[in-house]
Formats: sequence, structure tokens, C-alpha cells
Amino acid sequence: MLDLVIDARPASLGNGFNVRRILPYRLRRMLGPFIFMDHGGPVTFAPEQAPSIDVLPHPHIGLSTVSYLFDGQVTHRDSLGVQQVIRPGEVNWMTAGRGIAHSERFEDPATLAGGTLEMIQTWVALPETDEEEAPSFDNYQPHELPIFTDKGVWMRLIAGNAFGLRNDVKTHSPLFYLHVVLQPGTRFGPPMGYPERGTYVAKGTVDVNGNRYGAGQLLVFKPGIDPVITALETTTIMLLGGEPLGERFIWWNFVSSRKDRIEQAKADWQAGRITLPPNDNKEFVPLPEDKSKPAGASTPPPQPLS
Repeated sequence: MLDLVIDARPASLGNGFNVRRILPYRLRRMLGPFIFMDHGGPVTFAPEQAPSIDVLPHPHIGLSTVSYLFDGQVTHRDSLGVQQVIRPGEVNWMTAGRGIAHSERFEDPATLAGGTLEMIQTWVALPETDEEEAPSFDNYQPHELPIFTDKGVWMRLIAGNAFGLRNDVKTHSPLFYLHVVLQPGTRFGPPMGYPERGTYVAKGTVDVNGNRYGAGQLLVFKPGIDPVITALETTTIMLLGGEPLGERFIWWNFVSSRKDRIEQAKADWQAGRITLPPNDNKEFVPLPEDKSKPAGASTPPPQPLS
């Protein structure tokens, strides 16, 4: 029934803000088109901490970043001149395409006063035909995202197509991504019709085939089976997956089907050819020191929550 169970590994954004790194994993680089997944928080900041965990401007190619908040606020700025405050329940979908830079800063007065932050950040790899498209950013409000409720189930479709639900979030390949809350004793399962499917337990505990799984675990299911997930307490899960895209190379914040394209992206960032956000261009994240290593070699970790 289960192909793999991935335990999130700790990673630090600095000054006490630790994230759980779920993807990529050495035995599972991708799940459908999803190539990266971080769970940040929940964390309550002291007022003096928030500015120190800002994610400075940094580049991406070949992917879409998807930001989804449970609590708190983050301000996004990018090369296109977009400035967007990201709030809980919204979907913020930035497609890097041939190249974009962005920052995420913690400027919300409530956060600065010692508020709580919790978010999920995923990266979705682009099909080869879309890797060099123009960059874009879209914000989708909660009322644009369909919600399904039934006895013991609350479910929001973040992106894709699942359980007969659709929305207008622009995607580039077949996928599904849902936020689900289950009450104790509720039985549930991932959508059928996709070859790669997973369930990330964000909060709570579930039973699958007589085994217990808890917060910080990603359950990857075998194709073609119809697993039953039973909530053992009030539980929040994220369902995700889709059609596989084939091999992808990942180096720092760059994703591509071609090693040479990642080498070009390194050179472009080093030379300043990827434009900084016009409203946040005084500082940026430099290329990691091991920039001379080829894509696919031992690489620096992706920028957390980027």
C-alpha cells in the first residue's frame, strides 16, 4: 500500500526559525511534478526576531513556487515589480520560467509584535516545453478556491483537479494539491487517477493499514491502490501528486531538465543578468561558494521557504 514513508528533516532559516524539509529526498526526488516541500512553523516570534529571518532576493528557473499559509503574513516582492502580502488560505503561485528573483519578508505588524507563522512552501517543476516561458506571479484569494465539507471532512483545493473539484489556479501539468482537515475517526483517501500520490501529515495522527503516522511524515502510496486514511485525532493533511515529468536536475534554487541550463543560470545570477525586485534591490543572496560544481553533483541546499 505504501511505497515509501519520508520523515521530514530539520533545516534552519536562522534565529530560531526551523523548517521541516520533506522534498527532495534521497530516495524520492519528486512526487508527480512536486520537487520541493518545506513546512515552516508553527513558530511564535519575539518582536526582535522577525526581521532577521527575512528571505533576501534570490533567483529561480524552471519551476513554480507555491506559498500556502496556515497562520501569519509574508510580503512577497519579485523582478516583475509585484508586491503581494501573502495571507492564510490564499494561493500564491510564482512561475519562474526562464528566470526570476524574489524576496519574502516578515513585515506584518502582528508578526513583528510577536505573532505566529506557519506555512507550506512547495516547488512544482515545469514541463520541458514551459521551462523557458516568461515569468509570472498570481495571487488567488480564498473565495476563488473551492471548499468541500462532509461529516468529519473539510477540504480546500489549492490547485489542480481532484474529487470533481476544479479552480482557476494556472498549472502546467496534471496535478492535485489539497488542504484537508479530518475529525477523529474520519476515513479518507487520496484521489484516484494519478500515478504518483502522497499525503503529508501536517498536524495530528492517522492510521493507514494498521500503522500509525504523525506530523512531519509524507506517505507515498503505490500506484493503483485505494488507501484508507483514518484520523486518530483532529488532523491536518496535505494531499499532493500528479503525473511525473521525467528526470530533473536541482541545484540550489534552480531546476531544469538540462544540466547546461543550470550552469547558465549560475552564470546569469553571478553576472547580475537575473533582475532583482525593483522595490527590494539593496541586498541579495549570493551564489553559493561551490558554484563551480556541475549540476547533479553535491549541491548546496535550496533556499528555505523560497
